[in-house]
Amino acid sequence: MHLMERLSEYVRACFTGVWIESHEHEDAIQEIGQLCRQENWRPATWDLEHGLRFMGTQASGETGGSDPLAAIRSVNGLASEDSSAILVLVNFHRFLQSAEIVQALAKQLASGKHNRTFVVILSPIVQIPTELEKLFVVVEHPLLSREHWKELPAAWRRKTRNCLAASCCSGYSMRRLV
Repeated sequence: MHLMERLSEYVRACFTGVWIESHEHEDAIQEIGQLCRQENWRPATWDLEHGLRFMGTQASGETGGSDPLAAIRSVNGLASEDSSAILVLVNFHRFLQSAEIVQALAKQLASGKHNRTFVVILSPIVQIPTELEKLFVVVEHPLLSREHWKELPAAWRRKTRNCLAASCCSGYSMRRLV
């Protein structure tokens, strides 16, 4: 089952805390954004470098805020009566040693059941504090499969006109890659 399908099921079941274990954050964010567009949900992402960003907007939907507490509290501003809101916190496991962060997150996950707001933590490892263990469901977002890797070089060869770039993904080197 793909990440989009699993996340959709959890949102429909009102699991307000989803921990996605992934080493491919950009791919996961792209899949979440696609799901949000399909379902007409209101998505945002937050990371320490870029702050809060509203997915799917071309205008400057960024805030330079690097405050993790403000990020948690921001999801309530995304909520609306007719749509769910999803906040993706990238590499947020780094902040979960703080009692303030854990308390704010627990409060937000509880209130999310009433206002349809969801918090997704995107992290390469699963390190859920004891206080939050029962509030999160863990989803694995695996690396690309062998079959998918075999398809990529062919797509690259079709799109590129550079013989050197195309030849590096063929023959012996390709067999070694997969």
